[in-house]
Amino acid sequence: MKALLEKYKLVIRFIVTFLAVYTVLTIGYNIYLNLSEGSKFYPDYMTNLVSHQTNTLLNSIGYEASVLPHPNEPSMKVIMNGKFVVRIIEGCNAMSVIILFLSFIVAFAGKLKTTLFYCFAGCIIIYAFNLIRIVALSVGLYHYPWREEILHQIIFPMLIYGTVFLLWMVWVNRFSKSVKANA
Repeated sequence: MKALLEKYKLVIRFIVTFLAVYTVLTIGYNIYLNLSEGSKFYPDYMTNLVSHQTNTLLNSIGYEASVLPHPNEPSMKVIMNGKFVVRIIEGCNAMSVIILFLSFIVAFAGKLKTTLFYCFAGCIIIYAFNLIRIVALSVGLYHYPWREEILHQIIFPMLIYGTVFLLWMVWVNRFSKSVKANA
């Protein structure tokens, strides 16, 4: 048993670190969500921010857009040219994807300064890409509402998780100590 533990030490360390970081960040995020109930930002600050930034981007590309709090559920309604197109819920703000990204990077940590910089840069890239994703999804659903299932459930999740995967691959192949130690 000791030989197996020694042989797979790096794998075990990765799994334990990943799960620990993921658990701590998820619990922290859930505490944040619980504390944000009843705040002036509906449904929570991050979802509200993403909604308003989506609105700004839609208006900047020529659509007459607005966002309104949904009256029956914790979400924001995106209205384009007077037509209700999508609703932005807490899951659309990319925080769960960012938590997943950070957990992986920390579990495969490199030098402290490099790791912190890559975490920061990766979060910005994921957040920005998520905004573009929501804008593109809104435009797509405005023009092709009958394509909702393929756009929302296949193409756009594939793009956001594909981006995270590419960021992970760059990290592992260029900056991670763990991979260099095994080489």
